[in-house]
Amino acid sequence: MLDGVIIKALSGYYYVKPLGEDGAPIDSESSVQCRGRGVFKNRGISPLVGDRVKYVLTENGEGTVTEVLQRETELIRPPMANARLAVLVFSLKEPEMNVQLLDKFLVHIEQAGLTAIICLTKSDLVDEKSEQKYKEIIELYKKIGYEVIRTSSKEGLGFNELKEHLAGEISVFSGQSGVGKSSLLNAMMPGLALETNEISMKLGRGKHTTRHVELIPLDNGGFVADTPGFSQLDFLEIGVEELGDCFREFREYSGGCKFRGCTHTHEPGCEVIRAKADGLIAESRYKHYVQFLEEMKDKKRRY
Repeated sequence: MLDGVIIKALSGYYYVKPLGEDGAPIDSESSVQCRGRGVFKNRGISPLVGDRVKYVLTENGEGTVTEVLQRETELIRPPMANARLAVLVFSLKEPEMNVQLLDKFLVHIEQAGLTAIICLTKSDLVDEKSEQKYKEIIELYKKIGYEVIRTSSKEGLGFNELKEHLAGEISVFSGQSGVGKSSLLNAMMPGLALETNEISMKLGRGKHTTRHVELIPLDNGGFVADTPGFSQLDFLEIGVEELGDCFREFREYSGGCKFRGCTHTHEPGCEVIRAKADGLIAESRYKHYVQFLEEMKDKKRRY
């Protein structure tokens, strides 16, 4: 049996990239079109993009996936396995950076158990007047503990730093629409030629150009999923009581709250509220937490 990783699943076929003994993709070999064994269906197993698998070749040059190896992680949206890193791509300009949406993405990344990197594109468009504002935003997220990388496809800024983080990993690229995710990948890997669309200035957002999850092999042993990703951020998979833990900086204080199950909104003896009042938790982050909590409660009532 051979080792591989599923890089695409389409119309009942699994496209498997062969892996070497070291677990790295074999650059010289293209993917093998495979069917899954019937036993998977009987056991309720559904192979996912990102799954590391065992497969055998058949006489027609295709293959059969015979075993799905144990997963490290599993995402529902996008449906994929073994991603450990999420690159959240947001632009500084055109469209303007949406910090509330960034916090919403970070909540879902924390709940999924992935490591997040915040990648800020179009750095070349920032003028002196706006520079200080963005520096303060970047410092805020760095202080919380997130890696923040500024990039510019025009200037080649930040590419090497970002690629170092992607080496040997299965990564999800997601984030604000119309910010140049595909352009960023094209610039990092010449010859990739991902489809891109111009941003709609009227709507302040672009149109997603990716239709399904597909892993793109990198030249450093990593794979990138170019996908709209966590596009349906509806909080239905997160419990109301889990939200506070998805705000990284809350964890340091929430254990000291007077009441068990504290919502950090009105309870006496809430250490999160005290930390916010003392300037230890950013007002913007706390405001978004309260907004998300209300949104979750509303959706729970309706569903």
